[in-house]
Amino acid sequence: MMTPHDEQNELEEELQNELEEELEELDEEGLEGIEQGADGTLYEHRRVVADQGQTPLRVDKFLMDHMRGATRNRIQQAAEAGYVQVNGKPVKSNYKVKPLDVVTLMFSHPRRETEIIPQDIPLNIVYEDDDLMVINKPAGMCVHPGCGNYDGTMVNAIAWHLKDDPKFDPNDPTVGLVHRIDKDTSGLLVVAKTPNAKTHLCHQFFVKSTKRQYNALVWGNFAEDEGRIEGNIGRHPKDRLQMWVFPPDSEIGKPAVTHYRVLERYGHTTLVECILETGRTHQIRAHMRHIGHILFADERYGGCEIIRGEQSSSYKAFIHNCLDICPRQALHARTLGFVHPTTGEEMFFTCDIPQDMQALIDKWRAKAGIQK
Repeated sequence: MMTPHDEQNELEEELQNELEEELEELDEEGLEGIEQGADGTLYEHRRVVADQGQTPLRVDKFLMDHMRGATRNRIQQAAEAGYVQVNGKPVKSNYKVKPLDVVTLMFSHPRRETEIIPQDIPLNIVYEDDDLMVINKPAGMCVHPGCGNYDGTMVNAIAWHLKDDPKFDPNDPTVGLVHRIDKDTSGLLVVAKTPNAKTHLCHQFFVKSTKRQYNALVWGNFAEDEGRIEGNIGRHPKDRLQMWVFPPDSEIGKPAVTHYRVLERYGHTTLVECILETGRTHQIRAHMRHIGHILFADERYGGCEIIRGEQSSSYKAFIHNCLDICPRQALHARTLGFVHPTTGEEMFFTCDIPQDMQALIDKWRAKAGIQK
């Protein structure tokens, strides 16, 4: 059962992931993509004070030792841009850290505030009572503030919707989101309005008693009609914005299991139903890539490339048309089931595939000669 300590660990992991994404931008854009604010102000994002017994050590190595997931290349990029400071002054990556040195990592914008501000943003509420809400999230909406998306998220919208409820505090970790889906994934999420509801719902997710089914359009044709994918999911060793699948016995990443079933075959792509046994970051996207079936239009994992099919100009035009119709990973959280935390009633919700993804499916059906 999730505890306040677990909630704090999740928050710390979010902040760490945000910092990793900031450093990743340096890797992707290089020095040309780095700009300070209009007034040249830099803001502190991480501070490490060297111990009194610190032996001389290069600052890039020092920060690697104190920042989980940071690569030496990223830190060196940050130092070249003047983003690594010691005792308030920029240093190069070969600076030797001495005892009691104050090493800071600076960026051109403030570290995001953790306070959730209510914003009047429309919500598609499928169900609501005194204990919980079930929301159908559109693709393109972030669930929670993070790097580059500090407002305009679903939790900002929820805070507005419940602003007149004296029992709901959007900044209280004992209420609110119970689980999450990616920004460009559409579909169902459950939100707890009371601490009791969140405790019970989190427990159901923890013991894997919830029912979650996704629809996904993936590249390639399957040899079988159904299957099971098991493999730990953790951050990619080189690309921190991707997740990677590791062997179940590797002790790297977190255990993850996805079951899938073929719904329709279109030759070069397949419509599948995925049932989650666990709920890891990018689980379906990473697991499907792992077995050679990248999600269609999933840019981060290579799904915008022509992976299967012809090399003719007409086929390339067809694919580009498909990407224009649905310019995001073709993944939709279609069903969600759980036991109501107060009444004990089994609840099950289903939402239709959104228009962009349905149009994409219809286009592939027509190409494959399937009539519906």
